[in-house]
Amino acid sequence: MILGIESTAHTFGIGIVSKGKILCNVRDMYTTEKGGIIPVDSAKHHARVSDEIYKKAIDLAKIKERDIDAIAISQAPGLAPCLLEGMRFAKRKAKELGVPIVPVNHCVAHLEIGRITGASDPVLLYASGANTQIIAYAAGKYRVFGETLDIGIGNFIDTFARHCGMGFPGGPKIMEHAKSGKYIEVPYTIKGMDVAFSGLLTNLKQKFDKGEKIEDLSYSLQETAFAMLVEASERALAHTGKKELLLGGGVGCNTRLQEMCKIMCEERGCKFFVPEREYLVDNAAMIAYLGEIIYDSNNLKNNKSLKRFDADENTYGMLVYFEKDFNKLDINPRERTDDVNVRWK
Repeated sequence: MILGIESTAHTFGIGIVSKGKILCNVRDMYTTEKGGIIPVDSAKHHARVSDEIYKKAIDLAKIKERDIDAIAISQAPGLAPCLLEGMRFAKRKAKELGVPIVPVNHCVAHLEIGRITGASDPVLLYASGANTQIIAYAAGKYRVFGETLDIGIGNFIDTFARHCGMGFPGGPKIMEHAKSGKYIEVPYTIKGMDVAFSGLLTNLKQKFDKGEKIEDLSYSLQETAFAMLVEASERALAHTGKKELLLGGGVGCNTRLQEMCKIMCEERGCKFFVPEREYLVDNAAMIAYLGEIIYDSNNLKNNKSLKRFDADENTYGMLVYFEKDFNKLDINPRERTDDVNVRWK
């Protein structure tokens, strides 16, 4: 029974997983009427809702606190104030319950939760606020085969939405406007399997300031940016020889992006997988899900001698932290997906 905590950015969540089954996935999101995420304010939001979300998760999962074997946390990457708040809460609860902490990479969790869709060895198109990567497993790590050269796809969309006077998050509003728009020519920037959005962002802002319709700009934004992502993903499929594409991250909720990915996979003879919306957005179920995989890889239930790996053997330092080691556990806001040694496969 693993309890997971998500706190990398705007969302504070608690998820509980047992033997690969998700028992609950509770979340509360920091939002604004205008402007984007203010990290310190988001962290204050997490501190304010954490105990309430925790209690709600325990009730929904229909378990007792004593049933929890470990707490998994989103250690990296993310906004430092938000990550710190999640870690403070995790350490407090772990001490109360007398259980260890399992640190988890948020990006890797987005990929591992894809197992619930039936995907076995996919290329992941990871499209979220701060992250845009095309990832696949090879030789002991999740390798990044392509990524954004400037800003993440979600931050790009939110920045344009904010310029147009929309609040955070802007993605759903842009998607709605795009339904009644038509295409206007805008820059398309892809270099090999890497993409860039800053030129497109500047061009869209200029067009908006000159009076172009928001519906047409939203439609053009989606068609262009998503085509770049799909092209890069197709190249990764060709390069790796894999036959599955998995979509992950909050921007993966966009139905047009899902449609474009599906069309590309059908044309290539590949399978396309996309989790349900609650597992695409930032959520704690995926943290608990990967936490259980890592916890089980240590065989802690049956062999108490395998409590941890030495600090020089793993990017995390240790796979599992017990209370006497909590002072060694820290956040890692800039850890990359391909920094993580995948020792559980």
